[in-house]
Amino acid sequence: MMRDALIIEPGRAEAHYWRDLWRYRELFLVLAWRDVAVRYKQTVIGLAWALIQPLATMMVFTFIFSKVANLPTEGSVPYALMVYAGLMPWQLFATALTGASNSLVGNANLISKVYFPRLIVPASAVVVAFVDFLIGFAILAGLMVWYRFVPGWEILMLPLFVMLAFLASLGPGLWITALNVKYRDFRYLIPFMVQFGLYLSPVGFSSAVIPEHLRLIYSLNPIVGVIDGFRWAILGGQTNLHIPGLVLSCLVIVFFLWVGVRQFRKMEKSFADLI
Repeated sequence: MMRDALIIEPGRAEAHYWRDLWRYRELFLVLAWRDVAVRYKQTVIGLAWALIQPLATMMVFTFIFSKVANLPTEGSVPYALMVYAGLMPWQLFATALTGASNSLVGNANLISKVYFPRLIVPASAVVVAFVDFLIGFAILAGLMVWYRFVPGWEILMLPLFVMLAFLASLGPGLWITALNVKYRDFRYLIPFMVQFGLYLSPVGFSSAVIPEHLRLIYSLNPIVGVIDGFRWAILGGQTNLHIPGLVLSCLVIVFFLWVGVRQFRKMEKSFADLI
């Protein structure tokens, strides 16, 4: 009886790399489920952490930027609702970036023993951020009911901006996780970058307060366009979408995604030796 032959040839894995991503989809699901389970395992209040953190941040930002700094809201939208609409994409971006950036080091044993497309590891890590996002969406629904706010047709565009948030985190995340394998100092740099970026992004305030002649420069921060898009989708006619800034942010996202994938693939062959 004939048996399936194992074919070994130089460059075969390289030539079929992108096809292998689909072949190893079950590994992607296993790693994603494991990361979600580990995140909430042995926590006292479990999934409630995903509710408490954004709610507490929203209250602090609302007090500081609305009551202390006296910054304006979007149209007639309650300031707390405007802040939370900007906080959702930021936390999605920050959690996905942090998870992807530390993913290779966290799976050192798996990477050093088994072949599979390493891109699966950081890609599966961002699923945790999506779970947090879905849980946090309950707060948004509660705020809309509390303030009697009904979204418009723009809410149908929200999945597009969710995807943009993921892509914005995946590009830098791939680059940083590849560098983190060789230079472990990046594990200390990532939290600082995320914390610093929080105050550079229009989370606690509307990007409309930025002078018009500086809006394009400000949109070089790719998450600016994502946050503006979220607010437009959730708040509808209460906010204006700055199209030139959104286009520029999308171009920056695509650039960093290209750089991230390129650098990741360039360094991928050395992961098993370095890790």
